[in-house]
Amino acid sequence: MTGKKNLEVCLSPALLPLFNLEGKIAVIIDIFRATTSICYGIENGAEAIIPVAEVHECIAYRDNGFDHLLAAERNGEVVEGFDFGNSPFSYTREKVGGKTIVLTTTNGTHALHRSIKAKQIVIGSFLNLTALCNWLTAQTEDVLLVCAGWKNNFNLEDTLFAGAVTHQLTANGGYRADDAAIASLDLYAMAKDDLNAYLKKTSHSERLKQLGIEADIAFCLNVDTANTIPVLEGERLVRLS
Repeated sequence: MTGKKNLEVCLSPALLPLFNLEGKIAVIIDIFRATTSICYGIENGAEAIIPVAEVHECIAYRDNGFDHLLAAERNGEVVEGFDFGNSPFSYTREKVGGKTIVLTTTNGTHALHRSIKAKQIVIGSFLNLTALCNWLTAQTEDVLLVCAGWKNNFNLEDTLFAGAVTHQLTANGGYRADDAAIASLDLYAMAKDDLNAYLKKTSHSERLKQLGIEADIAFCLNVDTANTIPVLEGERLVRLS
């Protein structure tokens, strides 16, 4: 026994049935844009964010009399009739401070719900990269990094973030990385000097550009601008205390 903790990367939610989640910390990653916006919203004083898988679940909160903000995104666009989608610029302190938001997105919230058997679920983004890694290092549990991908397909941006986490966690020799973690680390080593330039080639980046929201892409690649780690407590994502 080496005493090392295991660090695994799930490159797509479709692969989650191959992993044993029990007893592990699952880090949900959807860089463009759900987990970035969740981190930013909680950092900016949102009381809680409730992630749901489907649009109708989001609507049900309003139908049942809850005075929550409703956020829904599908295919990169705000669903008609909702307060906003998953652009981080919608999660400013002025808009979300003291509020509870019910959120559904194309990829990120689905990845979270598929990871529900984990011992603990936290949210990762470049915004809270170092805060997240410092906290993970202090824990005793194995870690599974869950890349939300795009409609169950592999994507570069989530894998790059998994590589950034792997880079920090393995620096002190405390983790045993699986092959996917090593591959993500190699990808990060290649791209880290200019993440924005590298990610211009990604398919989701191109989708967002076509929607005219390039500013979201740049924002999502800001590193260490937040200290907050959102954690799932019951059905709510709240600030880790």
